[in-house]
Parts: sequence; C-alpha cells; structure tokens
Amino acid sequence: MIRQLIVSYVLLVAVALAAFTVPVAFTLTAQLRGDTEQSVRREATTMALLLSHGDPASRAALDRMTEAYAAETPGRADVLPAAGATVSTHWGGESLQVTAPARRDGRVVGAVRITYPTNELTKRLWRIWGFRAFLAFGVLAVAAGIGAVVARRLTRPLRQLNDMASRFSDGDLTARSPVTGPHETQTLARTLNQAGERLDTLIASQRIFVADASHQLRTPLTALRLSLDNIADGVDDDVVREDVEQATAEVVRMSRLVNGLLVLARAEAKVTAAEPLPLADIVRERLSVWRPAADERGVTIALRGSDADGRPLVLASPGHLDQVLDNVLSNALEVSPDGGTITVRIETRGDEVVLSLLDEGPGMSDAEKSRAFDRFWRGQGLTGRSGSGLGLAVVRQLLSDDGGSVALRDAPGGRTGLCVEIRLRAAAQRVGG
Repeated sequence: MIRQLIVSYVLLVAVALAAFTVPVAFTLTAQLRGDTEQSVRREATTMALLLSHGDPASRAALDRMTEAYAAETPGRADVLPAAGATVSTHWGGESLQVTAPARRDGRVVGAVRITYPTNELTKRLWRIWGFRAFLAFGVLAVAAGIGAVVARRLTRPLRQLNDMASRFSDGDLTARSPVTGPHETQTLARTLNQAGERLDTLIASQRIFVADASHQLRTPLTALRLSLDNIADGVDDDVVREDVEQATAEVVRMSRLVNGLLVLARAEAKVTAAEPLPLADIVRERLSVWRPAADERGVTIALRGSDADGRPLVLASPGHLDQVLDNVLSNALEVSPDGGTITVRIETRGDEVVLSLLDEGPGMSDAEKSRAFDRFWRGQGLTGRSGSGLGLAVVRQLLSDDGGSVALRDAPGGRTGLCVEIRLRAAAQRVGG
C-alpha cells in the first residue's frame, strides 16, 4: 500500500510537471528558432536590397557586407544569379538556409542566400531541455521522499492494526492496537480492541472452567476407584466381581478423559515463545523412554531419515514436542501388532523439518482420518476402545501454537498402517552447533 501511494503521488507530480514544463520548453524552442530565422532573413533581405540597385557602389557595399558577415558571424552569404532566385527557408540537419531574391523594376535580377550553422542553437536547446529534465527528476525525487514520509504516516495505523491481527492469529489474545490516525482508523481500532477484550475474557473463562472442572473431578474419581478396588477385594461372587471390574474400567477411562481435558486446557493456554530446539535429540530421548514398553511386546522402534543422526533445529515451545511425541508414540504402540515395527523419520525439506511416524497397525479410512483430530472422537480400532479421544486434538493444538502442522496419511507402498506426518518450522543453525 505504501508503494502504491508513493507511485500515485509521484505520478501526479510527473503529470503536473509535464503539463507545465513541456509546453514552456516547446515555446522556448520555437521562440529561439523563430528569432534565429528572423535574424537571418533580415540580413538576407538587406543584402538583397543592395544587390537590386545594380550600381557599382551598391555592389561594393554588398561585397563588403558579405565579407563582414562571414567574419563576424559563423554564417556565410552567397550571391546567386537570377536563375536560382527563389524565396525559400530550409532547416537542415546542421544549418539554416534563407534565400532572399533581389528585384529591379519588377523582375528578379538575382538573390542572396545565407547559410547559417545551427550547432550553437542546437546546443542551447539541449541545455534548455536538459536543465528542465534534470529539474524534473530532482522534483520527482523530492516528491518520492515526501510521498514516502506521508504514506508511512498515513498507513501507520493500518500497520498497527495488521500487527494486532497477526498477533491474534498467533494466539495472543492480549494484543491491542493504539488508537491513532484518522477518525475512521481510530473507530476501527477501538472496535477491534473491544472485540479482543471480550474474546480474551470469554476464552479465558472457558479455559479456567475446563481446567478447574478437570482438576476437581480427579479427586472424586480417584476416591471412587479406590472404593471399587476395595469392594472387589471383599466380594466372592464372580458376577458381582465382573460388574465391579467393568465399573472400575469405566472409572479409569473417565480418569483418562479428565486428564486429557486438563492437558488440552493447558495446551490452549497462552502461547509461550518458540525457541530453537534440537529435534533429533528430543526424539531419541522420548524413544528411549518408550522402548521398554515396546520391548515387552516385541515391537521395534527404528529411527531413520537423512537428519536422524544430525542436529536439525526447529522452532517450538519447550515441552511441546515431548507431549506430541508421547501422544503419537502411545497411539502407535497401542495399534501395532506384536513383533511389529514403528519407523520414525526426520527429514529437512526447505524451511521445514518433517517428522513422520509409521506404524503397522490397521490404519484408518479416509472418513476416520478426517475426524481423527476432533475432540472426544474415538475410532473403531484398537485406540477407540481405551482412548479418551483427546490425544490427537492435543497434538494439533500444540503444533499449531508453534506454527507447525500434523496430518494423517496412509502407509506408503499399499501396506497396512498409518503415517503421522508432523511439520515443524526450521530454525537457523547455531554456529558450531
């Protein structure tokens, strides 16, 4: 917008300069050419009058005048016979020729032709046009500078509103715009600030409610589970014991759901600043935590990829990647068959680092993949029986806070399984890192 305002302002000044300067320059050019032509014609006419008298004194005076003209001016005067005596004015490439006939008793007896070089006139005209062109460029440069200052001042309120909108899109609901500029932008800034305050208040209230409710539910659920365990220990009836075990399983699932809500509420809290983190080191650390659980079922976790042994830096908030990896690894282990393989790959693609996790489970249909990130949605597979339906929702929220993304894809090569593809922003590598 600033560039467009500057171009418009400079274009307006250029049109004004062209409307006033160019006609004046053309007028001066025509005036100089006219003055030169009139002067040369006057000299030629004077010499032609001397030629028309025909007496020796006039002829001698004409000769002296032509010699003086050649000596005093850069031009040259020639006396022509009656055959070439025609009135003419000719502007050539480098000279002006003016022919004036000499008449005696109504008949032409000869003519005087003056050839006047126009080099000096051309140089003078070039100086006139060059000075005006230089002046025009100077005025346009000054106009561009003034236009830049004015444009930046006019668009400053819009840039402030844009900064506010950018911070809003990054999750900072505390962003506010200064109320400056014209009346229209001040009104818009006040409206957006009020909307931001209301939105921040509503979302904060929602987060507080979810977090408080989840936290308060954990205590009675824990007490209920302990009570059910005590009941199960003192019951000998198999039917009653089975009912108690089913109730205990539901309490466990509800506890997982409450814990998931608490994690999600924390994930949706105010976004912390992202910082460069070594992705491969974090992945290796989390894999070492999950390998014992995988070894119990004979599941192999393999780390591969072009950057698996390197140290690619990604922009992420501390702790976010750990939660993301825990969630996706937990799901992959739950669906992987005994003796299967979970392949983790790290690859750098342009300004992104791609972390993919491939399991050998049953996979998901397209409809299931489209709903997998919805809150409380549980699939029909193995994870649907024990999950809370919040794991992938938490993953997407954490990655979105850090400017990343996550997608579910089918296993390559027509094999069974699901590939979780995580894209993170690459950070500049530290020198010597």
